[in-house]
Amino acid sequence: AVNEAKERVRTAIENSGYDFPVQRITINLAPADIRKEGPSFDLPIAVGILSVSHQIDPDLASRYAVVGELALDGRVRAVSGILPMVFELKRRRFKGIIVPEGNAAEAGVVDGIDVYPVSHLSEVVGFLNGSYVIEPYRTDIAGCFLEDDARNVPDFSDVKGHESVKRAIVVAAAGGHNLLMVGNPGVGKSMIAQRIPGILPKMSVDEALSTTTLYSIAGKVSKEHPLVTQRPFRSPHHTISDAGLVGGGTRPKPGEVSLSHNGVLFLDELPEFNRRTLEVMRQPLEDGA
Repeated sequence: AVNEAKERVRTAIENSGYDFPVQRITINLAPADIRKEGPSFDLPIAVGILSVSHQIDPDLASRYAVVGELALDGRVRAVSGILPMVFELKRRRFKGIIVPEGNAAEAGVVDGIDVYPVSHLSEVVGFLNGSYVIEPYRTDIAGCFLEDDARNVPDFSDVKGHESVKRAIVVAAAGGHNLLMVGNPGVGKSMIAQRIPGILPKMSVDEALSTTTLYSIAGKVSKEHPLVTQRPFRSPHHTISDAGLVGGGTRPKPGEVSLSHNGVLFLDELPEFNRRTLEVMRQPLEDGA
């Protein structure tokens, strides 16, 4: 994806009506020892090329961080992992970031940094030249919580009987303990487990932001729901790999353990899981996180 940026950026610049320099161009994605992946470098590369060719004011361009994928016609597409990027930029005291319109709601949950949404390369050029005004975007965090409160979640009122089991669930949920549920098929173990998030306390803003950061990296944050405000419930299949459960892999991604952060990780049919896969659960169980 990074190598193919050469063609995407060239075509997007030309199709947007700007001049692509007829000379050799070297793009330095430093530091060189960190593996680069994904299309999020497209827009910054285009801004850099247009700056050094003086089609964009270099001084204005240097004031903003830029991220986004470019389509061949110059449209700016959403990318994964925006939220941790914005958090890091805020920590480094950046004043503003230019993001794809599809990522604006997700980036806008971070307070203390201006988020400028764009949908086309021409908007970026106009904004950085001072001829196009973009208002900073801010996500209504309180509205996200209220909206998610209205969504239907499995409720414990659906469980009839099982009073001792429900009591054990309540104690475990209150103290953040682990549970081992044993019983014949069809007695309601999975149904009861799915309802545990419904009796956990509502997520705090800090919990929601930390959980959303992980989902952002995994590319699981939608424009309609930019903030994860409900306790996650993850139930992976017993054929899942080590990397799928705890994260990692050739292209490292958060695993099910991470995606269930601040929520519930349910391993249905536990004895069917690979022994090696279960062994990697030892440390998270001992740490309780």
